[in-house]
Amino acid sequence: MIKIGTALFEATEELEREKGISKEVIIESLKDALVAAYKKHIRAKEAPNVEAILDETTGEIGVFRTKLVVENVEDENLEISLEDAKEIDDEVELEDEVKIEVTPENFGRIAAQSAKQVITQRIREAERKLVLDEFMEKKGTLTTGIIQRVENRNVYVNIGKTDAILPFREQIPGEYYKPGNRIRVFVLNVKETNRLPQVIVSHAHAEIVRELFELEVPEIEDGIVEIKSIAREAGFRTKLAVHSNDPEIDSVGACIGPRGSRIQTIVGELKNEKIDIVRWSEDPVEYIVNALSPARILSVDILADDENAHEALVIVPDDQLSLAIGREGQNVRLAHKLTGWKIDIKNESQAAQAEAAYQAQYEEEHGSDEDDFADVPADDTEEEPIVEEEYGIDAEDMVEEVADSESEDSEEV
Repeated sequence: MIKIGTALFEATEELEREKGISKEVIIESLKDALVAAYKKHIRAKEAPNVEAILDETTGEIGVFRTKLVVENVEDENLEISLEDAKEIDDEVELEDEVKIEVTPENFGRIAAQSAKQVITQRIREAERKLVLDEFMEKKGTLTTGIIQRVENRNVYVNIGKTDAILPFREQIPGEYYKPGNRIRVFVLNVKETNRLPQVIVSHAHAEIVRELFELEVPEIEDGIVEIKSIAREAGFRTKLAVHSNDPEIDSVGACIGPRGSRIQTIVGELKNEKIDIVRWSEDPVEYIVNALSPARILSVDILADDENAHEALVIVPDDQLSLAIGREGQNVRLAHKLTGWKIDIKNESQAAQAEAAYQAQYEEEHGSDEDDFADVPADDTEEEPIVEEEYGIDAEDMVEEVADSESEDSEEV
């Protein structure tokens, strides 16, 4: 047996406190290292009946072979005679198994070198697994870290047991990332590598807004108010569609909070990013009108609404066109992301011009309404034949007879 004392147990306890690697993992690694060193010593690749045993009371460790007690020994590595087994244990019988120590002399130095390599490797593997398991659970959630450094436009953020990478594409445009500052990030992905897992985080993800609202608005956390959709252009503007499952609770008012306290906290966390909270609706027309706020909408025409396309034409007053479109198209772009509808916006003048052009083209292709009635005969051309056919006299003669009759009546009076 090799005397290792209590130093090993003290080291395992310290590793467990600092890195979360259990004491059992270290001890099992030491045993495996001792067995590997013994196999190398006897130049055997396989030794299934060899194991290392650690006595925690005495602080000793050794290599043992398990052998079967038989009458006639055919393989000394696997079998032992009953007579020899009795020297180890008086109560042993045939077909029993006994453990025989086979620790070589002067084996301590060889075992120590092998143990160092194996234990170091096992510690790394255990640490990598712990980090992988921890951040796999955190994937898709919000966490807080401390900025460590900035290299090649990537920001490295310490989020506990590892440094996460904040890529340039996931940063907020114009944001200054100063080492030492605390930052709230969204865990996008966890990639397994040969070393520690690589954790990718985002500071611009739309889910950050969702998490902040869930933290600040109790109605959202309780499920009374539901966030239906989020559209975000980080650092500039966010649109949030909310719906209340309780008719007595205003979804927008709950998110804003008393005197705007809740929304102000979230805006401050997002470095004064503008947030539009709109009411979600099952009616696409109403939903599109709400999503384009604060612009005033005159009408919404649904052009296509099926599994292949969702398109709508929106008409706004002339003075509301720029507001509806937004700076560089931001308002309508966010409304499209929020609703999932392709939105074409026109003002009244543009809509009138388009209607006039369409009417002119239609008349050119099909003719005007006046042309359709150009060949219809006038009413007086039909009166004469009808009278002549019905009474057998000419219409002009009838007029003259009626006039003469009236003249005679007047003379008699």
